[in-house]
Amino acid sequence: MVHSRLVGVTILVAAVVAGPAYPQSTAAPTNDAPNPFKTIEGWAKLPEGRVWGSTSAVEIGKDGKTIWVAERCGVNSCADSKLDSVFAFDSTGKLQTSFGAGLMLSPHGIFVDRDGNVWVTDCACTGTGAGRGRRGGDPTVAPAPAPPPPATEPKGHQVFKFSPQGKLLLTLGKVGGGRDPEFFFQPNDVLVAPNGTIFVSEGHSSSQGSTARILKFDKTGKLIKSWGKLGSGPDDFDQPHALAMDSKGRLFIGDRGNNRIVIADQDGKVIDRWSQFSRPSGIYIDKKDNVYVADSESGSVNPPHKAWKRGIRIGKIKDGKVTAFIPDPDEKATGTSAAEGVAVDAAGNIYGAEVGPKALKRYVR
Repeated sequence: MVHSRLVGVTILVAAVVAGPAYPQSTAAPTNDAPNPFKTIEGWAKLPEGRVWGSTSAVEIGKDGKTIWVAERCGVNSCADSKLDSVFAFDSTGKLQTSFGAGLMLSPHGIFVDRDGNVWVTDCACTGTGAGRGRRGGDPTVAPAPAPPPPATEPKGHQVFKFSPQGKLLLTLGKVGGGRDPEFFFQPNDVLVAPNGTIFVSEGHSSSQGSTARILKFDKTGKLIKSWGKLGSGPDDFDQPHALAMDSKGRLFIGDRGNNRIVIADQDGKVIDRWSQFSRPSGIYIDKKDNVYVADSESGSVNPPHKAWKRGIRIGKIKDGKVTAFIPDPDEKATGTSAAEGVAVDAAGNIYGAEVGPKALKRYVR
């Protein structure tokens, strides 16, 4: 299945970190669209004895039916865990396969390429004190991000490519993390073009000194180029948290810390910036160019963005209008709540991967 998060792209860069000011949305809050969906909880069954940990990673297999998810070993970190962290479920929630034990600290982003291979980013962004930080809605000023305490064996800050059966085919990045010219430090999401070109968004913190860039690799994993810099200017990034691609081959970047989606062509030229989908933690675009955007950090979680409600906003690429909204039922949450990751199967069912509530919810019409 060639769905919208595919294809290649490059983008933006620039400027300075704009002090303690919070980026302001240029659109009025879009909180009032109808919700035509019913929430289904507990539909996916983990192995006996397992409970859901935090998860921001959910994706649909190339068959349009299989649901892939990576969760954080029953808690919010897989440090020292020997549990599998990557799972595949059929449409009824029955477990099909699992793998990934001992490889990752914090599974964060997931992608299935046109050959059915499963790509997972290990952000290593839990328990470090380097989360949202300054412009991300945390009222405290977080220190510059530092690597997490070492696990029994070094791991973290990498991107893994698995076969559908769980064989490790390729690893990108330096174990334990790296800065320029090395990579990665807190990779958020990964996207693979139909021709095999690989794109990774990097930088999970808004703290001074954080990375905030996109890296482009050829299909063998050789770095072609990187671009991007922490800031709140028109061509900056602040937590490029999600990647998706529409049918025209344009890249949609969830610039979460700046409360916007940046749309760019494959050479990195910025085409548009959307703020009507609020604060994007996850983006998915289906074959019909419907766009689904998960917002897990607005409202009560983020006072500077309090006028916007958390939830999943749905619209169309052709006009950018929000046509439906699945709200977070917990309107008073103080930590990340509702879906961070979002995906949609061929039947139109929506899946929300939740970090704070530790759940994988399904939404059906």
